[in-house]
Amino acid sequence: MARITVEDCLENVDNRFNLVLIASKRARQLAEGHQSELEVENDKNTVLALREIAAGLVNSDILIDEPEPEETAEDLFLSDGTEAEEAVATVEGIAANADSITKETSPTDA
Repeated sequence: MARITVEDCLENVDNRFNLVLIASKRARQLAEGHQSELEVENDKNTVLALREIAAGLVNSDILIDEPEPEETAEDLFLSDGTEAEEAVATVEGIAANADSITKETSPTDA
């Protein structure tokens, strides 16, 4: 495992503040399962992120947030339509129950 210094990283990053932001974002990505550009060598995610920065593989472009796609109604249901069918059945059941209650309490019998 090679020793990584701040100076190694600052050759590829403008300042220490940006170094902290870039390294922390990359370490979080690695923790979420993103693949490293380097051999892992039993390094922790923070060390691996710093190694990638020192190697010039990661830069401030990582800080640019990509907009998340908006969820549509179709995204909320399973691809097989199971949840949609259950929702429709529930709504139909509620409507039928409301109709029967309305008929039972209707003052038309008077």
